[in-house]
Amino acid sequence: MIGSLGDILFEVSSREVRTFKDYRRSTKARYASHDIVGKKPVLEYIGPGGEEITFSMQFSMQLGIVPAEETARLRELCEKGEAMYLVLSNETIGENPWVIESVGEAADTIDHKGRIIVTQVDVTLKEYVPEMA
Repeated sequence: MIGSLGDILFEVSSREVRTFKDYRRSTKARYASHDIVGKKPVLEYIGPGGEEITFSMQFSMQLGIVPAEETARLRELCEKGEAMYLVLSNETIGENPWVIESVGEAADTIDHKGRIIVTQVDVTLKEYVPEMA
């Protein structure tokens, strides 16, 4: 197993391939900008911003995955706003869980019965910071 996002397993086996590519992680800081007459604005550090991760997945019936089922599962998790931990190589990524902010799908191959055979999916995760009590 390569890793997981909640109960979605990233794996390569003799029966199926469910993995990702183009993994990107961005970290931001938050700043306030204060305008000064006749001078450049002064920035004030407010605190850390939330992190974001993006990656692409390819689902293919030839690789043991039913694309329509996998994308439906991702869309459902996105719409529910379920916070999940992302694990790669047995290490949890980040201090907090992640939510799926968006899922974009492009069907590459559709058969004569209208079934999606191969699809590309772009996933954006946002860091979910629980509210402080």
